[in-house]
Amino acid sequence: MNSKTKRLTTTGVLIALGTILSFIKVYELPYGGSITLASMVPIIIIGYKYGVKWGIFSGFIGAIIQAILGATASQAFAGMYDSENVGKSVLNIILMALLDYIVAFTVLGLSGMFKNKIKNDTAAFALGGGVVCLLRFVAHFLSGWILWGSYAEWFFTEKMNNSFSQSVLGKFSGQSLAIIYSAVYNGSYMLPELIITVVACLALISVKPVRKLIVNPETNA
Repeated sequence: MNSKTKRLTTTGVLIALGTILSFIKVYELPYGGSITLASMVPIIIIGYKYGVKWGIFSGFIGAIIQAILGATASQAFAGMYDSENVGKSVLNIILMALLDYIVAFTVLGLSGMFKNKIKNDTAAFALGGGVVCLLRFVAHFLSGWILWGSYAEWFFTEKMNNSFSQSVLGKFSGQSLAIIYSAVYNGSYMLPELIITVVACLALISVKPVRKLIVNPETNA
């Protein structure tokens, strides 16, 4: 088996593993977003093992799969459809698909950005994993702010309805409230996801046989 075939095979297996892990949810939020069993790590491994370009390509394939599995037209229109402004609704659906799926999961392939720049592979791998998690958070944050910010007051009033939410409502309104809402909502699952991901990266690369598989692009499972 030549190197290109091995790379394709390994990539396919890791993308499939990431997809399977995305179904193992520690906690799922009612309006999108979940804490999973390190489902981002397989794509992060691809990006570190084979480089940023191949990582982005692999992340994009993973993003397409997540979009197909995670969003249906009926779900999208149920949350966004406006019979008086169909054009805007279609634009919102496109933005949701781009920000919450395509961008959010494609950026995971950038995990190799510190390889050969930081001599310590453990630090480079874990740091790369942490940074791409933050980039994914930014994508979800922008989606929450731009597309769902109008629900901020309802969310803090009806869903949270605690001292923190009352404090937020007393201090912020309009776009500021929408920004706080998106940061709080998306941070509530992305922060645990980031911690789980970085811990998993550190645990995996500390095992010598696995470390060799992650670091060396010519080594395959």
